[in-house]
Amino acid sequence: MKVFKFGGASVKDAAGVRNVADLLQSVGYENTCVIVSAMGKTTNALEEVVKRYFENEDFEKTISGVKEQHITLAKELFENPTDVSNEISQFFDDIVSFLRRNKSPNYSYVYDQVVCCGELISTKIISMYLNSINIKNDWLDVRDYIKTDDTYREGKVNWSLTEQNIKKISPKGLFITQGFLGSDSNFFTTTLGREGSDYSAAIFAYCFNAESMTIWKDVPGVLNADPRYFEETQLLNHISYEEAIELAYYGASVIHPKTLQPLQQKEIPFFVKSFINPTENGTEVAKGEALSPEVPCFILKREQHLVRLSSKDFSFITEDKLSGIFNQLYDYQIKVNLMQNSAISLSLCLEDKYNNLDKFVADMNEAYKVQEENDVLLYTIRHFDDNSDKVVPTEKELLRQTVRETLQIVVKA
Repeated sequence: MKVFKFGGASVKDAAGVRNVADLLQSVGYENTCVIVSAMGKTTNALEEVVKRYFENEDFEKTISGVKEQHITLAKELFENPTDVSNEISQFFDDIVSFLRRNKSPNYSYVYDQVVCCGELISTKIISMYLNSINIKNDWLDVRDYIKTDDTYREGKVNWSLTEQNIKKISPKGLFITQGFLGSDSNFFTTTLGREGSDYSAAIFAYCFNAESMTIWKDVPGVLNADPRYFEETQLLNHISYEEAIELAYYGASVIHPKTLQPLQQKEIPFFVKSFINPTENGTEVAKGEALSPEVPCFILKREQHLVRLSSKDFSFITEDKLSGIFNQLYDYQIKVNLMQNSAISLSLCLEDKYNNLDKFVADMNEAYKVQEENDVLLYTIRHFDDNSDKVVPTEKELLRQTVRETLQIVVKA
């Protein structure tokens, strides 16, 4: 088996769906499992539905808008869109029905039951379209295969059960299924974290002992910097698993941090290629030289928070105190992207995905003097040289740290 993954940008409209079909015919689709994300900005729209639901606002209007977008897309793809329009309507009717009868106050649980519909709808449309143009395929509900615990929005994969389920799939044919999703032991939907579709593809690749895995992007491969923020980017032809894991850890947006570990375990070659020019080589992630060409790699993370904790009584910040601080960060699901400590202070660059920073700061205020700088930028430069920090507005610099080949600089936005 080969595993392909297409993100939301590649299927954002009817032209994108047609391009996926052309791509499959161009590169071949025999014995291939295709993982697809929600179309365009659907996930964002469904997140807004959940938000409005918990704020007791009109969520059905938002659902109706997303529904109409998908039905309009279906009308552009199909000569007779009745069947697919009925499928689309059923998915959105299910969302409304669920929210009307739901009694759970658990935001993350409700989020997973609603947001999952984006992937289910996109894959159903794509599967039906491919069948309509004689690219025969089977649609799979990924929740029957990827099993997790009940940590909603960050499901932890039950690998043994997941592998057992996926190995039941025939290794021959073309299969269309969803990224980002799984289910718990009670068959409630779980999600694997934002941008988790890459991870889903890696799970399938691992369980299939796949020949290769390819992520199809709107860029020619893995670049040494995000072209939205940096000029004169370069294509990386080859990256080792270890280097790719480092880049992902520091926030390289083209690779999901969890994706690489299962691929590395079985040494499955991993490609990042362009869905615009699918026959070009792209980037290969595999064993071998760390980086080719060997150039500095630049990563920018926005919406960070710099928090400095200082002992009120001038006592040392010892291991027991560090343990307490990091336990709180873990409980609040706040990610640490940089830490720097002295005898009586600790500086942390934090990512507050679940809006729990205020609670953490309130807890810390009891024992520490807390200084907070919100909405800062974190630049990370792998394999930096003497000229690397010229791309950083150092006149706004708040903190700098160098660890071997990695330079990190926190600056004001």
